[in-house]
Amino acid sequence: MPHYDLVIVGTGSGNSILDPRFADWNTAIVEKGTFGGTCLNVGCIPTKMFVHAANVAATPATSSKFGVDEELTGVRWRDVRDRIFGRIDPIAAGGREYRVQHEDNKNVTVYEGEGRFTGHKELQVSYSDGRPPETITADKFVLAAGGRPVIPDVPGLAETGYHTSDTVMRLDELPSSIVILGGGYIAAEFAHVFASFGVDVTVVNRSGALLRSEDDDVSARFTELAAQRFDVRLDRKTVRARKTASGVALDLEGPEGAETVEADVLLVATGRKPNSDLLDVAATGVTTGERGHVVVDEYQQTVVDGIYALGDLSSVFELKHVANHEQRVVQHNLLHPDERIEADHRFVPHAVFTSPQVASVGLTEREARERGVSYVTSHQDYAGIAYGWAMEDTTGFAKLLADPATGQLLGAHIIGPQASSVIQPLIQAMSFGLDAKSMARGQYWIHPAMPELVENALLNLPLD
Repeated sequence: MPHYDLVIVGTGSGNSILDPRFADWNTAIVEKGTFGGTCLNVGCIPTKMFVHAANVAATPATSSKFGVDEELTGVRWRDVRDRIFGRIDPIAAGGREYRVQHEDNKNVTVYEGEGRFTGHKELQVSYSDGRPPETITADKFVLAAGGRPVIPDVPGLAETGYHTSDTVMRLDELPSSIVILGGGYIAAEFAHVFASFGVDVTVVNRSGALLRSEDDDVSARFTELAAQRFDVRLDRKTVRARKTASGVALDLEGPEGAETVEADVLLVATGRKPNSDLLDVAATGVTTGERGHVVVDEYQQTVVDGIYALGDLSSVFELKHVANHEQRVVQHNLLHPDERIEADHRFVPHAVFTSPQVASVGLTEREARERGVSYVTSHQDYAGIAYGWAMEDTTGFAKLLADPATGQLLGAHIIGPQASSVIQPLIQAMSFGLDAKSMARGQYWIHPAMPELVENALLNLPLD
C-alpha cells in the first residue's frame, strides 16, 4: 500500500499547489477525468469563448439603431467549436504530460482513476480499463475534486437523452431549436449563445424569475429582457420528458394548465453539486454541509487534521477565482504549518456572461433586509452617462448599497455592457475599506468612459 506525504485529489486549482517548494515531498495526484478541472474544460474558459463569438454574431441585430446596416450571413458552428477546443484541449493534455513525464515531477505519482475513501486517510483508486483498484495512504490530503451537473428527477429524462454544460459545447451540429431547463447563470449564458447563433431558444424555469439569486431589481430586469429574446416559461413544473420524431419534448404544468415544449436538443442547466459523495469523504471522517459541500475552517482544513479542501467541493461560491484563492491558502498552510493564513471570503464577486452582462459583489437588498442591516441605496442608469448614450443602452443600471453611518459599501449590482469589468473598482473599494464619498471624489474618473456609471452611482447615495 503506497504511502505519500501528500495526495491531491483533482487537477483543477489543486494541480497548482505543487511547485518547486514541494520537491522533497513524496506526492501523488489523483484525477478521474481530464486534467485542468471544470474551468478549463467545461466551465469558465470555453463558455466565455463561446459567449464572445455569440456577442460578435449578435451585433447585426442591433446595428441599425446606430445607422449601420449589418447582416449575419451564417455561423460555422464547427469552426467556432474547434477554434475553442483546439486551444483548450492541448492545454489540458500538456498539463497531464507535464505531471506524468517532466523531470520536474520525479517525486509526483499520477493516478488516473476515480478516488474513493475506504478508511481514515485511505483512498482507493478505481480504473475504467479493467485494472484492479489500488489503495494509497498519506499524511496529508488536499481534496479538490470539484462538482458536477445536477440532474433533476424528471420521469423519462434518462430515456429521452439530454445535454449538460459538460457536453453541449461539443455538439457536432448547431440545432435549429433548443429547450433549456433551468433559470440560473448556466441557462442564461447558453440561452444567449444559442439565440445569437440563430437557434430558437425556450427557457423553462420552475420559479417566477430568471437569475433569482441576484438582487431582485437585477433579476427582474434580466427576466424582462430575456422574455424579449427567448420563449421564457416561468413557474413551470416539468412533468415528464419524452422523445419525439425530431428531438425531445417536455410536458409542463404552469399557471394556465398543461402545455408542451419541443426542440431538437434539451439542455439541463439546473445547477451543480459537489463531488463529496463520489469521494465518500465520510469514510475518512470528513463532514459535509446541507448541500454536500465539504466543511472546512478558516484555514481550509476539514475536521480531520491534515486533510484540506478547496474549490467547488467545499465552497458554496463555486467560482474559479475563489478556488484559486483557496489554493494559495492551502499551499501556504501545507508549507508553513506553524504560520497558517486564513482564507478571505468577505467580498466575493461574480459575473454572468450573458446579454446583458450581470455582475455582483456583497449583499443584495433582500439579504440586507433579512439580516436587519441598516442601508441606503442608489441607482444609476447607463442611459444617464455619456458612454451609455454612445451605446444606446436604455436598460442597464448600477445599484449600490451602503452603510448610512460610515459610507462603507455593502453591495454592488450591475446589469449592462461589460458589467464584469465595470464593477471591479467597487470590489476594490469594499476590499480595502474605501468609503463611497472618498471613492467618488478622491480620484479622477475618465470622461466619457463607462466607469462614470460607478462614479454617478456613488454620488447618488444619500449620505451625509
